[in-house]
Amino acid sequence: MQVFADARYALRQFTHAPGFTTTAVLTLALGIGATTAIFSLIHAVLLKSLPVSKPEQLYRVGDSNDCCVNGGLQDDWTLFSNDKYQNFREQLRGFASLTAFQSGRDQVGVRRIGTNHAAEPYLNQFVSGNYFETFGVGAYAGRTLTMADDHKGATPVAVMSYRTWQEKYGSDPSVIGASFAINGQPFTVVGITPPKFFGNQLESNPPSFWTPLSSEPLLDGASSILDHPEQDWLDLMGRLAPGADPKIIEAQMRVELQQWLASPVSHLRAGERELIPKQTLHLTPGGAGVQMMRDEYQDGLRLLLWISGLVLLIACANVANLMLVRATTRKQHTSIRAALGASRARLMRQVLTESVVLSSLGGIAGIAVAFGAIQLILYLAFRQEYVPISATPSWPVLGFAFAASLLTGILFGVAPAWITARTDPAEALHGANRSTGRHSAWTQKSLVILQAAMSLVLLCAAGLLTRSLRNVQNQDFGFHTTGRYILRIDPQMAGYKPEQLEGFYRQLHDSLTGIPGVAQASFAMYSPMEGNNWQETIFVQGQAPPPPDRTDTGASWVRVSDGYFENIGTKILQGRSISEQDSATSRPVAVVNQAFVQRFFKDQNPIGQHFGDLDARFAGNFEVVGVTEDAHYRQASRPVKPMFFLPAAQWIKYDDPRWVRFEDSSHYLGTIVLRTTGNVPKLEAQVRHALSAINPDLAVISFTSFAEQVANNFTQQEMIAKLTSLFGLLALLLASIGLYGVTAYSVERRTSEIGIRMALGADRFHVLKLVLSGAFLQIAVGLLIGIPATIASGRAMAAQLFRVKPYDPQILLLTTFVLTLAAFIAAFVPARRAASVEPLQALRTE
Repeated sequence: MQVFADARYALRQFTHAPGFTTTAVLTLALGIGATTAIFSLIHAVLLKSLPVSKPEQLYRVGDSNDCCVNGGLQDDWTLFSNDKYQNFREQLRGFASLTAFQSGRDQVGVRRIGTNHAAEPYLNQFVSGNYFETFGVGAYAGRTLTMADDHKGATPVAVMSYRTWQEKYGSDPSVIGASFAINGQPFTVVGITPPKFFGNQLESNPPSFWTPLSSEPLLDGASSILDHPEQDWLDLMGRLAPGADPKIIEAQMRVELQQWLASPVSHLRAGERELIPKQTLHLTPGGAGVQMMRDEYQDGLRLLLWISGLVLLIACANVANLMLVRATTRKQHTSIRAALGASRARLMRQVLTESVVLSSLGGIAGIAVAFGAIQLILYLAFRQEYVPISATPSWPVLGFAFAASLLTGILFGVAPAWITARTDPAEALHGANRSTGRHSAWTQKSLVILQAAMSLVLLCAAGLLTRSLRNVQNQDFGFHTTGRYILRIDPQMAGYKPEQLEGFYRQLHDSLTGIPGVAQASFAMYSPMEGNNWQETIFVQGQAPPPPDRTDTGASWVRVSDGYFENIGTKILQGRSISEQDSATSRPVAVVNQAFVQRFFKDQNPIGQHFGDLDARFAGNFEVVGVTEDAHYRQASRPVKPMFFLPAAQWIKYDDPRWVRFEDSSHYLGTIVLRTTGNVPKLEAQVRHALSAINPDLAVISFTSFAEQVANNFTQQEMIAKLTSLFGLLALLLASIGLYGVTAYSVERRTSEIGIRMALGADRFHVLKLVLSGAFLQIAVGLLIGIPATIASGRAMAAQLFRVKPYDPQILLLTTFVLTLAAFIAAFVPARRAASVEPLQALRTE
């Protein structure tokens, strides 16, 4: 076929021009590779379905993501209690199977029984017995959970992930059927999941174990919520029965939900029953699972796709310029072919074929670039965490790379093909190939102008994101990280009961502060920027209870030991801190932050005020004895929410089992803040030894510096800022190369003209000025186009910025200067070459 003949001819031509071919292929590889890498992540995070059977049949109950335990009304329901789940399963007929699974994950201590290994921390997820059946997932080895495993009194069993089985146990087949101590309780591992199955959602560090819902009281002990119908902690996913209509099922579930809420078992507070008719839920396609990672990363990935697309356009413009130069230098050859009878369509097809072949070569090289870029992005986004995203290009990704290559080939091949088609054989044969080529020159210059404009947009975007990242990282967090370390444990893993905690923490404090160099140790439910949060509705003594439909009546809270604020460096602004005097026999007290005072005690002295949580009856439970500065415990880019802090040694006596369980679970303080006097050699090893000396089943969940814990909150922003900066520098480099090529080519074409000017008296400075002014005219026009585009793009990405104006003048001036400097360097080399030409030699070139 003629197309294959054209392709073979194109390859022969490229082998005769290795410099041109290498430059063009590398340029395209960078552009196509960057865009393909970002698309790979978009496909994995935003577009790909779960690796399960017939994912299109799965529907999730809920249209938003929440974690991990909710109480009270949700309005638009996403999480459900076990009691609600069982009610849905019994009443609904539209699902072939309806499964429930824990919205969060539990850290559990796991040790193989019969070995002398210490317990290690793993992530476990509680799921209903039909979990694997609903997803259509079988076991790689052994079996999965069944409904027979999920009832009270059943033998405790667990399913292990393939990754854990392979990496931790060397694919040992004896693991199946073996007994493991999970939080000190014996479980039998009955099966291994398939290699590609990572659970019901894409996430970093997916579960290592899945255990039945019925085993939750066994593992969580005093913190168990399985039999508390008012505690919503389960996501629901169903597989449609043949012929079922999701809309009909959705309407039935709303009715069932409202009927359940109207029953006495719902334990609604006063005033909440009037809101039952407003309670609703939605069924949404569940083939991609619970898409928490999608919600977290979608804005950043889409921004990066646009940015990489701009880089690809700049690369196309560069290659188009190369092709224009090539077409112009081959003009005489093309004219001869035209004179011999080649039609314009034939000539255009040959040039377009060369463009497509060249872009295909760039696409192949781009796959290798994309492979490395994906690995870099995964490292920047997740650091040392495991995430089930493969860096190996999949078929959809390869298809995208092929389509991108084909499109770029057409894009940068159109202009050269058009110029080729307009070749006049007679004019070319008479020496027109040595003319200035005004039409092609303006096309080349227009491409450079486009590159300059897009480069300015990318450089400004990189500057805005980098400054935003610096602002969010360097703000006053309300605590100090220097010389502080965060140790996370879970006493429940080692079987500690609530009544044993006081003695345990006293022993642990003495053991840890006994390590040379450890100045202080304090305990808390969670620490700042750890990713945890407990929140309750606030009732203030002397004020009317808040209406149940208000959403601004809650506050986060943390239970802490004495000396906690001093240990993390949070200032007490009014009153006093939590101290040793706040014992089990003293009156219950609380310390609140400034945001709490503004929300609940505005224009009042908060010291001595009383408030409570859980219910209006408890409005007088806590007396405010101190006010702290606002400290960031959650997202550092958002305002601090109201918070209060309770002493670890104080307990509230409740008569309702629901609140007794709640109170007991809050005394398991899993975070320990260590403050050192300097660098302590092998601190982590000494801490682990101290823990194992107290109890060998007490696993270390994590040990990290406080600074690293805070830094981990900015990995996504850091990834976007670094990649945008990398793309911006790449765009600047490509634009500079493009300007250099156009200027050098212009100098070569105008050599005789320069010789005439110098022969008539023009000095070298005049020639230098002539060439540079032509180059800077292109950059100036590019800036005129790029500055409004930059301001518009800044407004479009305003949601990604923190304390940075979308049109920051300093960043705009700086990036304009950088682009101008790069343009000067790129244009100066050919300009200097032109100025050094001898007039006689230049005249002889004609």
